[in-house]
Amino acid sequence: VPSDLSDTACIDFHPPSLPPRRLSVEKIEQLTGVLPSGPRPIQAVSELPNAQVSYTKALRLTSKQLASLKLQEGHNDVVFSVTTQFQGTTRCQGTIYLWNWDDKVVISDIDGTITKSDTLGHILPTLGKDWTHEGIAKLYHNVHKNGYKFLYCSARAIGMAGMTRDYLQWVNESGMELPRGPLLLSPSSLFTALHREVIEKKPETFKIACLGDIRQLFPADITAFYAAFGNRPNVGGEGGGV
Repeated sequence: VPSDLSDTACIDFHPPSLPPRRLSVEKIEQLTGVLPSGPRPIQAVSELPNAQVSYTKALRLTSKQLASLKLQEGHNDVVFSVTTQFQGTTRCQGTIYLWNWDDKVVISDIDGTITKSDTLGHILPTLGKDWTHEGIAKLYHNVHKNGYKFLYCSARAIGMAGMTRDYLQWVNESGMELPRGPLLLSPSSLFTALHREVIEKKPETFKIACLGDIRQLFPADITAFYAAFGNRPNVGGEGGGV
């Protein structure tokens, strides 16, 4: 569950009675115990004692917890919800992608690659301005037709997830859209992400670390990343594992 380290993300994973391919992640309203300071995997309710249950936040589920979600191959829509006594219930939609170990993955940057520039790519699409490279949707569509999966990686802040996802779905060239795929964003604040991108000019710091993490999910002898599209060679090259 991507969240700022200062937040307390206490959640209990369980699949409710919803239509297929749509899961829900709900938080128990009243918790007892003290949250440890260090992160550790969230335990399933059935694995914990009946009395004195405590929760801690984590960015990843265990293999057993992932299996309990009964994901289907491809994209699975999910809803994260957090309920508090004073603020009620807040929900956040997302998507979990289930891919095969031998799928061919193509990496794509967003700002400066799909958009025409790094900085203005953050702003102009929100104002209704088309700042997309001409022909990018057709190119990606044809690559996808040849059996490749697309993974979008950006140094944008996680708070821009909804806007970025809407932008990727909005791009359309003569009926051709960008292939659907996971969107990986930096778990940092908007100002931190902009400072890294505009001032330090080192957005690849997050991207290289993120792609290296994804690469470790595949067998060592498998070429997981077949190609990368970006306006900086060090993102998809040796650092990105392509």
